[in-house]
Amino acid sequence: MLGMASVSCCGFPLDRKSAAAKSKWRIASMRLSEYVDYDATGLAALVSAGEVTPLELTRLARQAHNEVNPLINAVVEFYEDAETVAGADAGLFHGVPFLRKDYGASEAGRLQENGSRLFKGCRSHIDSYFFCRAREAGLRTIGRTTTPELAATVMTESILNGITGNPWNLARSAGGSSGGAAAAVAAGITPIAHGNDGGGSIRIPASWCGLVGLNPSRGRVSGGPNNQDASFGRSREFVLCRTVRDMAAALDVFSGPHPGDPFVIVRPNRPYVEELSQPTGRLRVGVARTSWGAVNLEPEVLHSVEATATLLQEMGHTVTDIEPPYEPVEYSRTYVSSLTASWLEEAARAMGRTLSADTLEPVTLKRYEYGRNLPLSRAADLQEALRKMRFRVGEAIHPFDILLTPTLPIVAVPHGGIYSATNQTVSPEEFVEADTTMCQYTGLFNVTGQPSVSLPLAQNATGLPIGIQIVGRFGDEATLVRVARDLEEASPWSDRRPKVRAGAS
Repeated sequence: MLGMASVSCCGFPLDRKSAAAKSKWRIASMRLSEYVDYDATGLAALVSAGEVTPLELTRLARQAHNEVNPLINAVVEFYEDAETVAGADAGLFHGVPFLRKDYGASEAGRLQENGSRLFKGCRSHIDSYFFCRAREAGLRTIGRTTTPELAATVMTESILNGITGNPWNLARSAGGSSGGAAAAVAAGITPIAHGNDGGGSIRIPASWCGLVGLNPSRGRVSGGPNNQDASFGRSREFVLCRTVRDMAAALDVFSGPHPGDPFVIVRPNRPYVEELSQPTGRLRVGVARTSWGAVNLEPEVLHSVEATATLLQEMGHTVTDIEPPYEPVEYSRTYVSSLTASWLEEAARAMGRTLSADTLEPVTLKRYEYGRNLPLSRAADLQEALRKMRFRVGEAIHPFDILLTPTLPIVAVPHGGIYSATNQTVSPEEFVEADTTMCQYTGLFNVTGQPSVSLPLAQNATGLPIGIQIVGRFGDEATLVRVARDLEEASPWSDRRPKVRAGAS
């Protein structure tokens, strides 16, 4: 049996034995109950110290998967060759098991089905810069996680792969569209997993599954070689994890420009992991205590925002209430269906398939049929809607260094209903209206390009997680790292455990 850590950070073990003892022998194999208590940084430290091997970690991840995935349905494929997956023999995440969301950044030769029957059996021919960087950092990608069809909804359920359950309450949604990644990390299959965010798709499942979920600044993480500045700059690739130090390390791993990127964002002053030891200073904080859309704030969510505002005030920051910086209809106008329609038609032709109820979910098919009849001028209208929204929001929040908002107005919802693309009764207009109002605090920062992170700072009376969002200035992830560190230390979450978690028995 492995001994307990002698040093810890935010409740997560860092190390197990003295350096002298490490140099003499390796101790007994790690137990699953111990594996799930480590974040990615902690596991990498053990691998680098020779206390555990990447192969042992992969086998523990498989054991965790076999134990909990039948309950949560988060991993659609655990690679048969996972134990031979390569990664650098060094790096910030040396030897750590990793999972890929089945949409977005790709691995050459692996299945990329996008949560859709239309793409069933399709394999990617492209190695994304994202996964090249993952391997260079020592991450071992061992499987892929569930996503709603085309990553287009706030709930992870599809006809192809079924419903992904929330480890905190299996009757509730894990969120979307990176819900499989969030459920897998929360349940302990891996300590970190790939996700992407075009309107809240990292932060929403992070909020509902009790995780740290950062959506970086536009341009911070390249979508290349084939998807730079995706969705008019609204979508970014990153990760879901359990600790702020893992978030900071992931920023160091995945940040940086590549050829073909449309612009080069301002570079950080120092590595993000070094920000963990830097002072925060005094900040001007804008606090959202009101609804920014049609869904009202649940009282417990509002209470959590107010408690966090009080914490920040006690830390010496200046806290000021802010009104909604945009009208809900402005965000709805940034949705466009015609471009999705042309992309779907091209994909179907390339695969020799048809767009029908046999290949697309009910809501996706309706949105396709609606969008195919829109004029091409709609693209110009979209660009103007995005420009206006960036300007209006930018003006409204300019006086503040950071913003404090709920991540979502409500806690995790039951499966099905108006937010699910499998719903046969909802119209395209109703779906977009429901989706955009659920994303009332997240989606606008995809439009503005600002970095924003959901932190698992609270729970409601039934134990469901409540995410609190911190938003930074464009290009200023460093301030978010420092503030998130302060909040993690002041209100730690490492001892909270979901009901479904590997190694619990």
